[in-house]
Amino acid sequence: MRVIVTGLMAQHPLGGLTWHYAQYVAGLARLGHDVYYIEDTGMWPYALDGGTTGTDFIVDNGRANAKYMSEVMPRFGAADRWSYNCVIDNRWFGLSDADRGEVIRTAELLISVSAPVYHPDEYQHIPYRAFVDTDPVFTQIKLARGQDDFRQALAVYNRHFSFGEALSPRVPVTGHTWHPTRQPVVLSEWQPSQSTRDVFTTVMNWDSYNRVKYQEATFGQKDIEFLRFLDLPSRVAPQRLEVAARARRHVHLPDAVRSHLKFKGWQVVDPNEVCADVDSYREYIQSSKGEWAVAKNGYVVGQPGWFSDRSACYLASGRPVVVQDTGFSSVLPVGDGVLTFQTMGDAIDRICEVTARYGHHCRSARQVAEEYFDSDKVLVQLIDTATASAGDETTAATGRFEG
Repeated sequence: MRVIVTGLMAQHPLGGLTWHYAQYVAGLARLGHDVYYIEDTGMWPYALDGGTTGTDFIVDNGRANAKYMSEVMPRFGAADRWSYNCVIDNRWFGLSDADRGEVIRTAELLISVSAPVYHPDEYQHIPYRAFVDTDPVFTQIKLARGQDDFRQALAVYNRHFSFGEALSPRVPVTGHTWHPTRQPVVLSEWQPSQSTRDVFTTVMNWDSYNRVKYQEATFGQKDIEFLRFLDLPSRVAPQRLEVAARARRHVHLPDAVRSHLKFKGWQVVDPNEVCADVDSYREYIQSSKGEWAVAKNGYVVGQPGWFSDRSACYLASGRPVVVQDTGFSSVLPVGDGVLTFQTMGDAIDRICEVTARYGHHCRSARQVAEEYFDSDKVLVQLIDTATASAGDETTAATGRFEG
């Protein structure tokens, strides 16, 4: 099939986010599809270096973002298969207008990951149009609270998927059928490394955006959950814990937050220095002992069955993950390679368990990735569901992903 993937790779030129979207492109190409990445989301681009002042992260043109795309897409075999529309001046980069028009005109499947297309009329003729919600709970709250522009944007699509693989009753009903899906990982890109630092790590946004309220409940960001585990380093010493953390819009972590984390025993590093591009991001994960990570407070409260695309890359690298429970244990195996926690006591026990049987959990981590996150399996099911006739639709998000 001729497939168009769209996401936020140019808007957020970060190593981790590039892997997130590029593995759709590379994975579909591995399956033999004719794949193009066309970023047309209407989202304002960012500058990761802070511009001339070091704090100016909002740009006035998309040239640097397009340059990033021209440098990174060849890495995934798509040097001449990308296009980026900068909303600032409606300028297109990458493919020529004629080539981009021909690709859109002849495409059979559109897969929008995270964000809907900004010019929907140009894609309406594509027979199969799939939207992938990577931020469950928050996506459904937007719709339930009456954000009409967002609902209209999603109406362009005839299939809706979600990283919320087991949406709980706490997640608002939106009138959509949310088919379960998860991050595709191109396993050949994430071979286990022999070099390991004796430290659990994670890469995180301290606070991506403001907390939201829905029916008297509050749904917040990772900062809320992280504060519950501030004393963890002293409780698992001499085992070391490290966070590569930034604040919203990629601004450096506030000095007060950084200082307090260090006071509590956390190793704190700047992700813009240690894992900014695709290769350093992969090296950072592969050189870690494993991952310890909290989830967004909204995921913990809403229990959607969300699992991190980043954690999937740790697993593929043969690195066990100790991660906060969001309800995914009904769709993924837990206990070996993937260990969950809810309380401080849980977190301590799981870290000690991984340390005590490290080789076992490393092998199990890779096995889980091979069984559940292999891009071949994930993308075949996504395409099968996206192209099924209305009467053949698979069970919605309360059903199991047949990985």
